[in-house]
Amino acid sequence: MPVEFKDYYATLGVPRDASEEEIKKAFRKLARQYHPDVAKDKKQAEEKFKEINEAYEVLGDPEKRKKYDQLGARWQEGPGFEPPPEWEGGAWTGPDETQTHEFHFDGTGFSDFFEQFFGRGGRYGGFEEGFRAGRRGGGAAGQFAQRGADIEGDILVTLDEGLHGSSRTISLQRVDPSTGQGQTETIRVRIPPGVHEGQSIRVRGKGGQGIGGGESGDLYLRVRLAAHPDFRARESDLYYDLELAPWEGVLGASVTVPTLGGGRAKLRIPPGTSQGKQFRLRGQGLPKGTSGERGDLYAVVVVQLPQHINEEERTLWEQLRRASTFNPRQD
Repeated sequence: MPVEFKDYYATLGVPRDASEEEIKKAFRKLARQYHPDVAKDKKQAEEKFKEINEAYEVLGDPEKRKKYDQLGARWQEGPGFEPPPEWEGGAWTGPDETQTHEFHFDGTGFSDFFEQFFGRGGRYGGFEEGFRAGRRGGGAAGQFAQRGADIEGDILVTLDEGLHGSSRTISLQRVDPSTGQGQTETIRVRIPPGVHEGQSIRVRGKGGQGIGGGESGDLYLRVRLAAHPDFRARESDLYYDLELAPWEGVLGASVTVPTLGGGRAKLRIPPGTSQGKQFRLRGQGLPKGTSGERGDLYAVVVVQLPQHINEEERTLWEQLRRASTFNPRQD
């Protein structure tokens, strides 16, 4: 089924030959601008934030970007864009590999284009079958009953949802390609606090329909944590790049660090702090399941050098070079 091509470069406002650093900077700038926590029009900002995240999910990953660029060569085909014949995806087959069904999600935070080429794309999972004695669903005794197949998809979850949990409404459309007809079902999905990247949320009975009285399969939504302009998540822990000036690392400083949820934490930087040093803020990460405990937030020091200096600054740096006995290449 044709899908609308998504120009992720245009979404981030970067050229097609942009470097990884340029893509990252563009994402962070836009993500801060449209983050639902700070935007005035939260609904519009939320949709834009999802688009930005989807674009960065692909362009920020070298392998996905390479695949995307291969598809991008065909982008001029417009709204009727179809993948190359050798590309996998777009249609999902049932257990006997003869009946083909298409599934389309709405409300997961990802477009059909992403689902088809870079997500699970509504694929069938495992299929169980077995003989069940007795009359099932009006069938005859000894009828062969098959459990419906599981369906898999992706769902975009923000770190704020990971912190507090949420409830989302998604729609699942089941389309018969031979007729073009489909049915759409609205499903309420509970996102528990503390969900991790790659974790699957199970929605019972919302997969493929069973045969011969067999029970329906399940829907599995794999969590994809939305990229945040400030934090990176590793399971329950968060990481924040703490940018310091060279003199702050040498002389020490008092700084404030943002925390998830909009708070600030004070942090003392001791003299002689070097690049890569990590400072641990206990209990400022994501929840650890249902225990009530939270992971930690790590502030990772990134020493930034001034890119432009005036004549007065240059003179002072020259004086420091002559006066300093420090030699980083000396054993």
